[in-house]
Amino acid sequence: MRRMRSIPAPPFPGHRPTQRGLTLLELAVAMVIACIGVGIGLPSYHHLVQRNRADTVRYLLASHFASARQTAVTYRRATAVCPSDGVESGCRADGDWGTGWLMFFDPDGDRQPDTPEDVLRYEAVPLPPDFRIRSTAGRRQLRYLPDGRSAGSNLTVRICLRERLMSEVVVNNAGRARSRRAASGEPCRG
Repeated sequence: MRRMRSIPAPPFPGHRPTQRGLTLLELAVAMVIACIGVGIGLPSYHHLVQRNRADTVRYLLASHFASARQTAVTYRRATAVCPSDGVESGCRADGDWGTGWLMFFDPDGDRQPDTPEDVLRYEAVPLPPDFRIRSTAGRRQLRYLPDGRSAGSNLTVRICLRERLMSEVVVNNAGRARSRRAASGEPCRG
């Protein structure tokens, strides 16, 4: 004998089970709330992405400066870091680090790589056009002596977004690099 499954009876006559799902009004309200949340959060997210790009360039630049200093001390050879458009083009004279930088041995002190073997590293920096990376007018590149010092004036490389300073890397005469994230709204000088 086959057993039949029984269907529960409604609690009172004329009652229909409730429908599950959303009404058009509930869906519209949910969409409006989601749009408002995205509208408020998107500018903050964009600012966060820009800040992270600037921080990445700052860390990369500071690590290259530290690497050049360590290379100069280890090999007992003068080592330089300069803004460059590529290995073949050598160092730029304008202090614009926005396309990349070059690290090389500089034994004669002319602040240019003499042979392709002198070039140790080239780092291209793919940044959006709104970013600028510039060094101070008095010192456009960095040269470490075999003892790790960086004779001359301090070098400051500023990373700016439009006219607002995002961060900077400063190398003192002793050759030590320090970096900092700029306060919000600080203008970009230089």
